Amino acid sequence: MRLNKILFLALAAFPLLAQGQEKVVPIKYGDMEQWVTRRIHESGIIGGETKLLYELGPTQEIDGNVAYVNQGGSPWGNSNVMAKVMGIVKTNTSVYPERRETGGYCARLETHIESVKVLGLVNITVLASGSMFLGDMKEPITGTKDGEKALNSGVPFTKRPKAVRYDYKVQMSGQPDRIRQTGFSRKSVVPGQDCAIMTCFLQKRSEDRDGNIIAKRVGTVVVRYSKSEGWHNGATYEIRYGDISHDEGYDAELMGLGAGNYHARNSKGESKLIQENGWASADETPTHLILQFTSSLGGAFVGSPGNKFWVDNVNLIY
Repeated sequence: MRLNKILFLALAAFPLLAQGQEKVVPIKYGDMEQWVTRRIHESGIIGGETKLLYELGPTQEIDGNVAYVNQGGSPWGNSNVMAKVMGIVKTNTSVYPERRETGGYCARLETHIESVKVLGLVNITVLASGSMFLGDMKEPITGTKDGEKALNSGVPFTKRPKAVRYDYKVQMSGQPDRIRQTGFSRKSVVPGQDCAIMTCFLQKRSEDRDGNIIAKRVGTVVVRYSKSEGWHNGATYEIRYGDISHDEGYDAELMGLGAGNYHARNSKGESKLIQENGWASADETPTHLILQFTSSLGGAFVGSPGNKFWVDNVNLIY
């Protein structure tokens, strides 16, 4: 009888022991509690307002129209930028710190329309989605063409996590289609409902003698959110390794090789499209991690104004 009782207690404890083996590793500043606040003074010809841009990093204020460089070892960049087009300083803010009802802060990413109009000089209206990613942004932005080249996507990374975990909330605009508004062409309709996206790619990168960045895809997880949802805490998504192109749930548009049109800087500091040319073996060790949260689907200048995506407590699970 005593032996049976000991055996029962041991079996009952097993799930707790298994859970205890899980290792949760926060991404630096991924708790969204610390923000850099930038005070940018827009040009007088467009009103001369002082606008606030927010970056994940050690709490501080930066006053002045200076190009931002990640602070305090922060691995995070976002779509809040200072632009200087034809000598005119303009800002875009689509990522904000927001206090949660439960305490502390989260990040709010939103899709909206940004415009700057100066009679006879410049007339630009663009759709801007909120994006937060591992990497950095090169400032100032000088135009809307080839905007992806300003992003340095991904950070050096050689581990093999099992999953990505974070808290999230989503508010969708409810529009049946998206719009494309690039600034220099007419607004057009892009068929298909918008959604918020989380993308995580592990890559093994190399650089050829011409400076091109070549990559094999090591690990993949992508999640799309197409309906409004309240807070989900500790949402966990498994990273799948190796060639997943025949797996159930595979989405070629979002998970396929080359998806996302990601750029990075090579060893010479030049922006290059990351050329994913194959799937790595399932036991391969990566060299870089791409992790991105965005409030709209379809790339630069495409989405539905009104989309909002809240993110907090970003961790990797081992």
